[in-house]
Amino acid sequence: MLRIIVYVAYAFVCAGAIAAFVSEESAPRIITEHPLFTFVILMGVTQAIALFDLLIVHKRLDVVTAIYFGLMIGFLLSYLLIMALDPVMQNFPYRGLVVMLTTLTLPYMCISLLLQTKDDFRFIIPYVEFSRELKGARPLILDTSALIDGRISDVIDTKILDSRMLVPEFVLKEIQGIADSSDKNRRARGRRGLDVISNLQTNPHADVAMYETNKKDYKGMSVDQRLVALAKELGGRVVTNDFNLNKVASVQGVDVINLNDVANSLRPRYLPGENLRIKVIKEGETQGQGVGYLDDGTMVICEQTSHLIGQEINLVVTSVLQSSAGRMIFGRPRQDAHH
Repeated sequence: MLRIIVYVAYAFVCAGAIAAFVSEESAPRIITEHPLFTFVILMGVTQAIALFDLLIVHKRLDVVTAIYFGLMIGFLLSYLLIMALDPVMQNFPYRGLVVMLTTLTLPYMCISLLLQTKDDFRFIIPYVEFSRELKGARPLILDTSALIDGRISDVIDTKILDSRMLVPEFVLKEIQGIADSSDKNRRARGRRGLDVISNLQTNPHADVAMYETNKKDYKGMSVDQRLVALAKELGGRVVTNDFNLNKVASVQGVDVINLNDVANSLRPRYLPGENLRIKVIKEGETQGQGVGYLDDGTMVICEQTSHLIGQEINLVVTSVLQSSAGRMIFGRPRQDAHH
């Protein structure tokens, strides 16, 4: 839509400039004798490039920056070209025509070039960030499995993530396809994914946006390949719990946040049935309980050990309580609790 607006503005500027040119008394005789024909021909020439450009699939762009640099570079090039040709065109009857066409077409060509190839340019000053539409922290790109899994919503509630999260349109389309499946289980999973997206959008702690990609750029790619390509383009990280996608992305140098790895890193250090050795420090709140502490400060409560204060004992973990207040481990003494 924005490119169409630029094109319309360009067409009006061309029409005005050409109309003024053909109506000048100093114009060549052939132009003054056939002003309408000349106007149509010149409009066709100036609009041919613009119409060709409109046939190209719409691309993401920073319009204001592209127009600014395109006009600046285009007018500079046209000025230099006119200055270089000026000695040759001193007595050329169509000098004004060449100047007008050069001034009109070069700026437009520069704008179009910057809009379509902005990711390939690296101007040092002042064009440092033109290749990135997304500023700030690296975005998190959510895949289908992460959304259906739903744990990303719980992670957001902890306020540990402040990066912007993107849901690509092809991921949303895949989830919608799963939600419309004739299979009951697949349909339930798809609807769960849609519910998670809805919850993320309404979560005050989450910055979530639907992200539209250029379908032509990703034509023929699978969803996983598209995610990796998009992460490379935006410099983002893929959030998933798909093992295969994790491997593919890692091989191609794309950072991945695997929700399964996150869950494993946060699981209790000690699980029920494991052995633990602690020193009983004091009595617990319940009769017979003894209390000790791990090196990290985690409280360990052991049944029937209140009489063993000051001694180190071996115990078996029976349960682990994890809450926002911290973690507590419960256990019972082993038969070899004493030394």
